[in-house]
Amino acid sequence: MSGTKQIQTSEENSNLANADETKSTLNKLERKFGWMRNFVPCFEVNGGDITVLTEPEQFHKTLKMMMRNARSRIVLASLYLGIGELEQDLVNSIQEACQHAEESGNKNFEVHILLDYTRGSRGQNENSRTMLLPLLKEFTNRIVHIHLYHAPDLRGFVKYILPERWNEAIGLSHIKIYLVDDSVIISGANLSDSYFTNRQDRYVQFNKCPELADYFSQLVQTVSLFSLQLQQDNTLTLTSGWDIHPFEDSDDGTRFKAAAREKVKNLNKCFAASYEQRVSSGRQSINPDSREVTQETNSEKMRGSNCVDTLVFPLLQMGSFGVTDDENVTKILLRTTEGGDEVLLTSGYFNLTDQYMQTILHEALARFKIVMAAPEANGFYGARGLSGAIPSAYIYIAYLFHQQVHQFHQNRRISLYEYFRDNWTFHAKGLWYYLPNDTLPVLTLVGSPNFGYRSVYRDLECQVAIVTQNKALQQQLREEHVRLFQSSSVVTPATFREVDRHVPIWVKFVTSIIKNFF
Repeated sequence: MSGTKQIQTSEENSNLANADETKSTLNKLERKFGWMRNFVPCFEVNGGDITVLTEPEQFHKTLKMMMRNARSRIVLASLYLGIGELEQDLVNSIQEACQHAEESGNKNFEVHILLDYTRGSRGQNENSRTMLLPLLKEFTNRIVHIHLYHAPDLRGFVKYILPERWNEAIGLSHIKIYLVDDSVIISGANLSDSYFTNRQDRYVQFNKCPELADYFSQLVQTVSLFSLQLQQDNTLTLTSGWDIHPFEDSDDGTRFKAAAREKVKNLNKCFAASYEQRVSSGRQSINPDSREVTQETNSEKMRGSNCVDTLVFPLLQMGSFGVTDDENVTKILLRTTEGGDEVLLTSGYFNLTDQYMQTILHEALARFKIVMAAPEANGFYGARGLSGAIPSAYIYIAYLFHQQVHQFHQNRRISLYEYFRDNWTFHAKGLWYYLPNDTLPVLTLVGSPNFGYRSVYRDLECQVAIVTQNKALQQQLREEHVRLFQSSSVVTPATFREVDRHVPIWVKFVTSIIKNFF
């Protein structure tokens, strides 16, 4: 019996020693990145509950499985929902979950879907709205809630003259959140067939993270509050509890923007205050089944899945409202990089803002590797009409940045890469951060922003900063970035002299004018 006690004591001491080491390392990361708490809420999780998905098909299968097994809630935010068979699979999965809730008498089950108004309404006969109407008709509004965000700057004469596709340039809801019960996927991918087959993106799944899931659920419902609600007859109305129309109010949208900003700011304040309360009263854990907060003993806290080794910071950007958390955090993150640090950055549409560009060139000290889409991997490649010239505009923007890198003698510190995979397009965006002499990243940014003008000034965006000391998660993140770089090649001055990189003069002229819109 005494031998058993000695073994248990030894195991507990070993667990505590490992936990102390993890805590010590996490404290170092907190000292370097903990300033983010000054801007946004912080969530403490176990990195073992985070999975990095890698392929579009895996993303689609995971979504279907999550939704079919939903028991309390489905909360989805995307730019749009496609109209093909793969998208119908997702709608069918939601339908199955709703039917199960009704049959089991689960009166608390709800579905909340948020899409963009302009992109979700594109197409007269078939579009995102028509795909979702059967859910509204089969189930009551108590169960299914569908909202479409309308940019307040798309109004008046501009709204009247701009046709489909072009009206999307004014502003969008670009948020990508896929949440079921207490698990959530943060991604840059939309709910459309190419994103399930041959369009490379990023997808990070947080499992059994109730507080984080609650935050994102409330975020989607907050944006839904000041969006338009879809009705069974395909009409749109103001959401109950909101009385300011996004484009038909009497002013220029100022009142709408101020009220929307207040709602979003209050959401962050609420969750930030909740975190501070937990810290001040000692670390607490949440039982995913009962959602009851329980105080842990020292040994309980350091055992199993309750060990905190990862911090998650949600970063929102709604430039037209004056919500600029993502921009503020990203600028500081880039500006405070030190010699020996390495930053890997990807953007499906390379169009860095002047501030980001100047920070990387003149203030940051880290080595940067930046991956963008090759022209053939650009989502607009081969498009009809003026849209077909957009890849040329991105080539020209990359060329100008590449010139500046050489002009300021930063070519040993900053490298550009192009992603190319035959018959694939590139939509991945984000950042991986390596400390000196580390082979594994300690931070990543993942979500919807592209680090460009649209992301900062026009659209609604959401990503997360994940700071982690969990080796398994770090290894997943490293493997993710390695896979992207395996399909990428370095950009040299000769790259821009290739025949297929010719940029028409008129594109060069208009790029400086229109780059704020894409």
